[in-house]
Amino acid sequence: MKSLGSIRRDFAPWNDPSAKPYIQFDSVTKKFGDFTAVNNLSLTIFEREFFALLGASGCGKSTLLRMLAGFEEPTSGRILLDGQDLRGIPPYRRPVNMMFQSYALFPHMTVENNIAFGLKQEGMPKSDIEKRVAEMLKLVKLEQFAKRKPHQLSGGQRQRVALARSVAKRPKVLLLDEPLGALDKKLREETQFELMDLQQELGLTFVVVTHDQEEAMTMADRIAIMDKGEVMQVATPAEVYEAPASRFVAHFVGNVNMFEGKVAERAANTTRITGATGAQIVVENSTESKAGSDIVFAIRPEKIKVSSKKPTDAVNALEGEVYDVAYLGDMTVYHIRLDDGQIIRASALNAARVTEDPLTWNDRAWVSFRPDAGVVLAR
Repeated sequence: MKSLGSIRRDFAPWNDPSAKPYIQFDSVTKKFGDFTAVNNLSLTIFEREFFALLGASGCGKSTLLRMLAGFEEPTSGRILLDGQDLRGIPPYRRPVNMMFQSYALFPHMTVENNIAFGLKQEGMPKSDIEKRVAEMLKLVKLEQFAKRKPHQLSGGQRQRVALARSVAKRPKVLLLDEPLGALDKKLREETQFELMDLQQELGLTFVVVTHDQEEAMTMADRIAIMDKGEVMQVATPAEVYEAPASRFVAHFVGNVNMFEGKVAERAANTTRITGATGAQIVVENSTESKAGSDIVFAIRPEKIKVSSKKPTDAVNALEGEVYDVAYLGDMTVYHIRLDDGQIIRASALNAARVTEDPLTWNDRAWVSFRPDAGVVLAR
């Protein structure tokens, strides 16, 4: 099998049939009255994995996290951690810790006292507490802020204090509920990489809940995409993006163009698709659909080339008119209205300061792409 996207790190226990999952959700259902928040969900997470639960508000991802933490109990099904059924075990006896979006720092305590709080509650000797707090302060690069109180810190610094407090007790699993939601965009991007480095250094299992697809794609080894209490796909970021399992996943992660049509002809390695208006495209075989079957071809905007002249070497080339243009600095986004009425989104990287083939509103344009540039979706 061809690898999809870049290789994040040499870590993929999910591909090893002999690897034992560290966290298991086994046919878990959670109901609140008549509302089903999580519906018969099964999921496995491996030790030392950075795992993301991604979905829109109300999809059940935070409920799943709260059940793992012990704040909620499943209506049915089991949750296992390192082979142990967690049912009936209170949160404070579980080897997990949870970091909330609000950080929940004690405003009257200094940074070092906030970090030490949980250790004192456990009765750890004072000398060991001081050593552990010093380690945590160094880990999150806040040594010089040890005597400050939360209101004297920036949002990013408060986030790191909360993180240090969460890992100070050395939990087996760290749960993060929208951990970067309160940060501005630039700081959020910087902190994503800090979290990745920290997780690697500590060797812990991280489970993060987020509605931000870019955040999940950046940090996670694998992503579970959720909708209405169910898991729609579990895969690496590259697999989710390049090989979505359904139309829902394709639309949810990134931007995508969908060509609806019927299978006109199947050859040895390719399939010819005819659209409703007669336009035809050729795609690489990835489906067993027979001639006449309804089919959808999904392709990302960056896989589509836009030009003012018809490319002579393109297998797939469709003509239209520039409907909208957005210059974003690093790239330019084009909306092309094809002659059959469909609007295609294409993006071009601005690798040079001068555009050789400038296109603007109302210009005639061609969009072209390779047969293997997208994926055929059956559902």
